[in-house]
Amino acid sequence: MITILLICIVLGFLLLIYMFIEAHLNIVRKHEFSFSNTSLEKPIRIFFISDIHRRKVHSSIIERMTNQVDLVIIGGDLVEKGVPLERIEQNLEKLSSLGKVYFVWGNNDIEINKKDLETIFNKWNVVVLKNAAEMIRHQQSEWAIIGVDDLKTGKVDIDLAFQGVKQDTFKLLVSHNPRVLKLLSIEHGVSLVLSGHTHGGQIRIFGYGPYEKGKTHQYNGMTQIISNGYGTTKIPLRLSARPETHYIEIKSI
Repeated sequence: MITILLICIVLGFLLLIYMFIEAHLNIVRKHEFSFSNTSLEKPIRIFFISDIHRRKVHSSIIERMTNQVDLVIIGGDLVEKGVPLERIEQNLEKLSSLGKVYFVWGNNDIEINKKDLETIFNKWNVVVLKNAAEMIRHQQSEWAIIGVDDLKTGKVDIDLAFQGVKQDTFKLLVSHNPRVLKLLSIEHGVSLVLSGHTHGGQIRIFGYGPYEKGKTHQYNGMTQIISNGYGTTKIPLRLSARPETHYIEIKSI
C-alpha cells in the first residue's frame, strides 16, 4: 500500500514538472492565407500574440521573427493583476523591435492601473484599437486593421469600429474574445479574425477542457484564428494545450 502511494506521489510530481515545461514552450505557428480581395505584390506579414499574462516573451521568438514581419498584433491580456510594470515594458520593448505594435483590450488588462499601461504604450508607440480601425499602406495597396473592445469587460461598438473603413478594402479584425464572430455579418466584409482568450482550455484531461483547443476555422465567410495564447492564468501549468504565437502571411489569389 505504501509502495503504491509513493508511486502515485512520484508520478504526480513528474506530471507537474511536465505541465510546467509545457506551459513555457516557445512555439511559433505559421499560417498562410490567400484572399481574393487583396492586391499585394508582396505578402502582409504579421506576428500575432495573445494572452501573455505573466510570461516574459522569450528572446528565441524575437530572434526567429526579426526582419520577418511587417507589424505585431497583441490580442489582449497582455497583463493581469500583479504583473510588474517593468516586465510589461520589457515585453513591449522586445515586440516593438519586430515592427509597429497594435493592441486590443482583453478582460484581464483592466486589472492594473490603466494610466500606467497607457504610459508604457505611449513610450513604445503602441497603437490601441478600441472600437477603432487604422488604414495601413502596404506596397501600393491599403488595408484595414480593426480592433474591438473586450466582450466581457468592455463596451463593444461594431459600428464605431468600422467607421472610415472602405467597403472594398481588405479587412482584418482583432478581438480578444472569439465570440465576436456572432456580431459580424457577411456585409462587414471581414476576411480574417484574430482572437485568443480561451487558452485552449489550458489544462485538458483526457482531451477535455473548459474551452476547446485553439484552431483555424471558417465561419460565415470569415477565417478565424483562435490562439491557445502564450501565457497562463491562475497557475503556470498546461496540459495538452500548448502555448503558441503566430506568424501570418496574407497573400493575393
